[in-house]
Amino acid sequence: MIIVAADGSGDYRTVQEAIDAADAYGSAEPVTIRVRSGIYKEKVTVGRPGITLVGDHAESTIITYDDYARKRFPDGEHYHTFNSYSFLVAADDFTAEQLTFANTAGPGERVGQALAVYADGDRTIFRRCRFLGAQDTLFTGPLPPQPKERASFGGPRDSLPRRDTRQYYEDCYLEGDIDFIFGSAAAYFYRCELFSRRREPQWKEEGAGLPVIQGWITAASTPEHALYGYVFDNCRLTGDAPAGSVYLGRPWRDHAHTVFKNCWMGAHIKPEGWDNWGRPHCEHLVRYEEYGSTGPGASPLQRVSWSRQLLPEEAERYTAAHVLAGHDGWYPR
Repeated sequence: MIIVAADGSGDYRTVQEAIDAADAYGSAEPVTIRVRSGIYKEKVTVGRPGITLVGDHAESTIITYDDYARKRFPDGEHYHTFNSYSFLVAADDFTAEQLTFANTAGPGERVGQALAVYADGDRTIFRRCRFLGAQDTLFTGPLPPQPKERASFGGPRDSLPRRDTRQYYEDCYLEGDIDFIFGSAAAYFYRCELFSRRREPQWKEEGAGLPVIQGWITAASTPEHALYGYVFDNCRLTGDAPAGSVYLGRPWRDHAHTVFKNCWMGAHIKPEGWDNWGRPHCEHLVRYEEYGSTGPGASPLQRVSWSRQLLPEEAERYTAAHVLAGHDGWYPR
């Protein structure tokens, strides 16, 4: 085991140094890195498979950085979204436990997108972790095949072939305001809290005082061929956003798939639930599904007509074992 301690009492002072040192164990050998309590302000990349990071406690063991999409490189080029990450998972079989991953750049109105975690590995696991940010807090790679508006996405994974990835999140806390969980992975969230942050300015200066800025929890880009996208199982949707101001999701790509199963939803969730992102044709392609929602934000009779309330036998199929099995029968243990 490798020990990281910011005060110098471990093998290394930074998380990146410890990850780099894991290469000495051989490329096929799993390596566990223990991260002692502290604030580690560093931009971290995991490029080797089989890494496990274990913190002392999520609230006291924090990996953080503050890059953002509107920041510029020395040549004047913007970082754009996918260079803004604080923590990049660029290898398979990564596990993190009891850690906070944060991007402290600020609200999206000022800085644009700012990723806390860019997770682009297969068989990725996060347990009892916190993800803190505003817009685009967690990206569950891979990238879609092509961007909508530019020639390339930019960022560290843009030139690589796209492949299916599976990710598992258990007892995690995820915070943000716009599309704060987005991407193409088959990702299963179990007993997680999704906290929708209040955004300012929240109200019109004139008129009836209606909210002008709304939030979105998810923005899936599920590939057309994929059986599964996002599944939220026994999660809690909380926040300090105003009542009726936050959507469950909108489609970053046409075939977005998102399921909320047995989740408690606060009053901030909009009764209609889902947004088509100004692209009505997506309504015939997306798969937006719910089962057993409770709480003041659970409004099955008011949801948009192009979403579905699952039957009990359909909901039973949405388990981690089914969603994440893939070709190798993987099950997160």
